[in-house]
Amino acid sequence: QIGKLNEIENTKLLLNGNAQVLDPAPLSVCFISGFDRKDDAKLCPPERNALKILFDSAKGGEWTVNTDWGHPYKSHCSWHGVECNDDNKTAKLILSSNGLSGTLSPDIAKLSFLEFLDLSDNDIKGS
Repeated sequence: QIGKLNEIENTKLLLNGNAQVLDPAPLSVCFISGFDRKDDAKLCPPERNALKILFDSAKGGEWTVNTDWGHPYKSHCSWHGVECNDDNKTAKLILSSNGLSGTLSPDIAKLSFLEFLDLSDNDIKGS
């Protein structure tokens, strides 16, 4: 099971040269330190990774609504509160009154096309 690979210390996942690799790669694969293509923006979209880090740091499992967040195969554009532009870049992130807590990850700065951010009425702090 791919989800368990990132729990194995020193795991190497080498897929370079495999034309049949689907994009994007399953989300958990992109967080395996030994994945040789984790920096490939097509396989591991930086925005999707940044949103997953936000989800984890803001205790996403406890959110009021977290539909599709972290889904291994669905686009981050389908995640609750995420609105994307025509290029599948995050343009809006609307998670007001949604039970966010914990810290706001600095990785949110990787959402370079973000035009609107609403995290109001939550209990989130800076990092």
